[in-house]
Amino acid sequence: MAEINHFEYGWITPALSYALSVLGSFLGLICATRIRIASSAGQRVWWGGLAALAIGGTAIWTMHFMAMLGFAVEGTRIRYDLPITAASAVFAVVAVGIGLAIAGTGRVSVLRIVGGGLFTGAGVAAMHYTGMAAMRLDGRLSYDRTRVVLSIVIAVVAAAVALWLAVTVRRGLAIFGSALVMGVAVNGMHFTGMSALSAHLHPGGGEVTGADVSTLLVPIILAVIFVVVGLVYALLAAPTDEDRAAAAYLNGRLTAEPADRSGEVTADPVGLRARPTLGRPGTPFPSRPDRAPL
Repeated sequence: MAEINHFEYGWITPALSYALSVLGSFLGLICATRIRIASSAGQRVWWGGLAALAIGGTAIWTMHFMAMLGFAVEGTRIRYDLPITAASAVFAVVAVGIGLAIAGTGRVSVLRIVGGGLFTGAGVAAMHYTGMAAMRLDGRLSYDRTRVVLSIVIAVVAAAVALWLAVTVRRGLAIFGSALVMGVAVNGMHFTGMSALSAHLHPGGGEVTGADVSTLLVPIILAVIFVVVGLVYALLAAPTDEDRAAAAYLNGRLTAEPADRSGEVTADPVGLRARPTLGRPGTPFPSRPDRAPL
């Protein structure tokens, strides 16, 4: 059995993975708060999709591969199958999106939270082990079943807690604290699943095909930057409660003014109504009559 190192570059990779999970959770929770105040089904779908992209894509999937940068097996190179890697990202985003749809629609209830947590947790676990199945090395991987089951339980509990926070937390400081908790849960699930792994190298060595970690690093970083910038822009561009209240007030004033003016007689302090020819083109401005000589 080959020796496995989960922290080849020290604590920098787990620290970065935790920071990514907190950032994605924070943005996702903010987007989730917009689902509850959305005025139409289209807006709920929009904010639900953004929340799923933030939590599933950034907080879970990119955190997974950032942590995998520090993963190494002595005696073999590690590469990744690109289609399977992309499929694992889709699993994460879709699972979180469906979980938000289950837990965030209708009245908040324990049954909805548990159902959404079960589905989302299973999807997150599928993302993790699909991502591990995408790994290519000169050997075979095996897993300790007890720790695999434990990691799935952690994923389900973490997903249920995340969904509960997404549908109940509203204030900024509470959202940030919730994101810190979600970061711990996501990383705990990942490293529990990684601790179940063991590698057995093939004798004699062989060629390993697939994309190198350094090849995936640049696209992943660019994707994270674009997603985060897009989410921040969407949140800043969205109208706030004050904007909606001001728009409703102006709309009410505009619709009320014609009715108010229909029966209202406006004042004429300078007597312009008595001069019907004043506004006609070509009409000379009335002048004062000359005063009689003394």
